[in-house]
Amino acid sequence: MSAPADPPPGNTSGTLTAYLGQNLRQYGMMAALVVIVVLFQFTTGGKLLYPNNIAALIQQNAYVLILAIGMVMVIVAGHIDLSVGSVVAFLGGLCALMISDYDVPWLLAVLISIVLGGVVGCWQGFWIAYAGIPAFIVTLGGMLLFRGLAIVLVGTTVAGLPAGFNDISNGSLPSALGFLADLDGLTLLIGIVAIAGLAVSQIRARRSLLRNNLRVEPFPAFVIKLVVSAAAIAYITYLLAKSAGGTPIVLIIVALLVLLYTFIMNNTVFGRHIYAMGGNLPAAVLSGVKTKRVNFMIFVNMGLLAGVAAVVTTSRAGAAVAAAGQNFELDAIAAAFIGGTAVSGGIGKVTGAIIGAFIMGVLNMGLSIMNVDPAWQMAVKGLVLIIAVAFDILNKRRGK
Repeated sequence: MSAPADPPPGNTSGTLTAYLGQNLRQYGMMAALVVIVVLFQFTTGGKLLYPNNIAALIQQNAYVLILAIGMVMVIVAGHIDLSVGSVVAFLGGLCALMISDYDVPWLLAVLISIVLGGVVGCWQGFWIAYAGIPAFIVTLGGMLLFRGLAIVLVGTTVAGLPAGFNDISNGSLPSALGFLADLDGLTLLIGIVAIAGLAVSQIRARRSLLRNNLRVEPFPAFVIKLVVSAAAIAYITYLLAKSAGGTPIVLIIVALLVLLYTFIMNNTVFGRHIYAMGGNLPAAVLSGVKTKRVNFMIFVNMGLLAGVAAVVTTSRAGAAVAAAGQNFELDAIAAAFIGGTAVSGGIGKVTGAIIGAFIMGVLNMGLSIMNVDPAWQMAVKGLVLIIAVAFDILNKRRGK
């Protein structure tokens, strides 16, 4: 009798149907985003996907995308941050005052604001990581503290900010490559590079897993995911290339942050320690994870991202007001939960939070185009959040 053949390298996660069942939450949110887009495209008479509306969708929701990245890390580690909206108002006020009252060059003011965000994160991270006060209490106090400081700093609206600063959120990349028919050449090039980068990175990651005999998704699922992702990027590229400005500057900022933090969470010791702490804190401690340092760095990072969001928000408005950042923390938390981050911690992806943020953004824009009352818009978003969390809990119960 001949010897059995060697098993193929790697391990696939069963059949395509079984794999989709195991990853129902991840693919369910992607499907939900597509369904919501199609629904509003129909109910708004095709207005939702106007090229200029897509650019506006990105610019209006950039702050949620940025804050959701940090919030995923906070929630995965088993914490929460209620202060980010107030921190955005405080740092945005400081940034505007530096530019308007103290003649600080706007680029330097931006860098100082982000660094000060890190200082705020150090303040909160110290109390959480080293004093042992729950993050809920510390950040609740931070929400009141920094909102109060924002009101003290920005007694009246601080406007008259320079055009270069305002272009961070309102401007687009210059049409350096001209136009192909009516499509912006630089935007098309960025889209092509993005699709090629996605394909190369996904193929290399899959080959690496196979070489190390680690579990990979079934090949049909891999191909479908790659094709659908490439098609989505291509379509968004086409719409942006047709828009009045082309590629929004803030989209490049958000894209770089998504790539950076996806790498951190998936490929670094720091990212693995965050997942370990959220999944099983006692086991992480016994494994030698320096939990205090990790918790401290999580909140320093959240502060830095709040600084970036403050710059983006102030730039978008073209002014600083004490009321800026209202409910930003709720938007970021909702985006994380809707995007698949587990309420109990230990599970969550940056890309999932981005999908969650876009679901919230599409809901806002679609309902606004339909002239739905803002009160009902809030009610709809609250309902979506409850459904997403309930789905997560029911999915866990089913898996037991």
